[in-house]
Amino acid sequence: MMAKAYVVGSGIAALAAATFLIRDGGFEGADIHLFEEQRNIGGSLDAGGTADAGYTMRGGRMFEAGYRCTFDLLSGIPSLDDPAVSVTQEILAGHKEFAWDDIARLVNGDGKIVDVRSMGFSERDRLDLVRCLATPEGHLDGKRITDCFTEHFFTTTFWCLWCTTFAFQPWHSAIEFRRYLRRFIHLAPQFASMTSTYGTRYNQYDSLVRPLAAWLRERGVTVHTRCHVTDLAFAPGHRSTTVKRIYLTRNGRDEQIDVAPDDLVLVTNGSMTDSTSVGSHFTAPPPPRRNSDAWLLWHRLSRGRDDFGNPDAFDKHVRESRGESFTVTAQDPAFLDALARFSGRETGRGGLMTFTDSHWLLTIVAPRQPVYRDQPEGVSVWWGYALHPGRAGNHTPKPMTMCSGREILEEILHHLPFDEPTTARVLETSTVVPCLMPYLTSQFLVRRRDDRPKVVPYGSINLAFIGQFAEVPDDVVFTVDYSVRTAWKAVAQLLKLDTQPPAVYKGHHDPHVLAAALETMHRR
Repeated sequence: MMAKAYVVGSGIAALAAATFLIRDGGFEGADIHLFEEQRNIGGSLDAGGTADAGYTMRGGRMFEAGYRCTFDLLSGIPSLDDPAVSVTQEILAGHKEFAWDDIARLVNGDGKIVDVRSMGFSERDRLDLVRCLATPEGHLDGKRITDCFTEHFFTTTFWCLWCTTFAFQPWHSAIEFRRYLRRFIHLAPQFASMTSTYGTRYNQYDSLVRPLAAWLRERGVTVHTRCHVTDLAFAPGHRSTTVKRIYLTRNGRDEQIDVAPDDLVLVTNGSMTDSTSVGSHFTAPPPPRRNSDAWLLWHRLSRGRDDFGNPDAFDKHVRESRGESFTVTAQDPAFLDALARFSGRETGRGGLMTFTDSHWLLTIVAPRQPVYRDQPEGVSVWWGYALHPGRAGNHTPKPMTMCSGREILEEILHHLPFDEPTTARVLETSTVVPCLMPYLTSQFLVRRRDDRPKVVPYGSINLAFIGQFAEVPDDVVFTVDYSVRTAWKAVAQLLKLDTQPPAVYKGHHDPHVLAAALETMHRR
């Protein structure tokens, strides 16, 4: 009998794991099962809604040339638009044809575009940055970014660009901040213009999840939706990591699956978009619901043992990890036309735009249209997010978390120098869907080195952890590439394959990269 693989979750890590099992591991698709608690697959890479009711997506994913695992994975997946072209080729061609070149990355309280040629550093800031880069990771255990920098650092242009690009907060982990500095230092000269940043042709679900799901479905992979994996049973022995049984519930009934010694179990532990609550154009998002299976299962597995990580470090600090996004569906081009005139870039080329004086720290994104594959002619979609949704707005005197979609749109328009007819037209023809995410930046929270479990725990022969809360040294969380790397690493190690994931890109070892970054840091 052939070995089987059981994958908990259906996000990008799970889909990648199933793909690698077939591509590299020799598995038949029929022997691979994915268990998803939600009705839809894709995890955090979601998108839904309609042109009439309003589209919705929780966020967008950016790529860059160093995403080696992701581009390798997608190089074998056909595009839905043209099966002769891979998804990787589609992304690279899209960047060549329609690259970002942001000249309105920051907008101040007067509605004026900020000059971002200078990063605004003091000499102390530069020294602290170099010191952070050079500090061994082990010395940053349990430290926040604020432990490494003075208050002035968090007033610089660099920090405003950095935090709104990557969703960092001053109280986040110094370990994660250092990893990001090292991993993305090569992007420093183009940090403001974002010319080295890639995007997908459509939203992340249409461009990534759907092609992967179609490829897996053609090969017989089974996805069990509305199926809750509640626990794993291990073979006898102290700190055993050999799974012998999977417990789950489906349609209100308890089930169990016996796991043979040669079978594999890959678990997505934790979720950055768990407990998401969605509002409407006229209502604020309701209070978040309980934790999902991804957190509950991790808590059960880690109870009484330290080799499976510490979920408490990530899911017990909602006020430090929450964020809010919104998706705008417009029946009229008024907003995108006005934004293009103001920003100096046609729709889709402008990248991110952050309002520096916004109490919510609002950032908006006007992607290349259409954003959805089924988006009707004449309908446009744009979106945005806020890093401080718990604060009262500048125009709206209450927290973003308590605002309807229309109130969020009014707040955005308050920060833009549009004339009254344009503002009125935008309000009249737009539908805004807000989305509150309590754990959005939970993977950035202060942690110690052992708080995330290794992808393959010590001594494991059939269990691996995948996704944002499994540990990969040197790599950076909150990226698609991190999730894909954990999947590749899990499959390669458990099956003892010769093919291993490519090394994490380390631009900080390149003297030319360092020289360009230093030049950027010293601009005045």
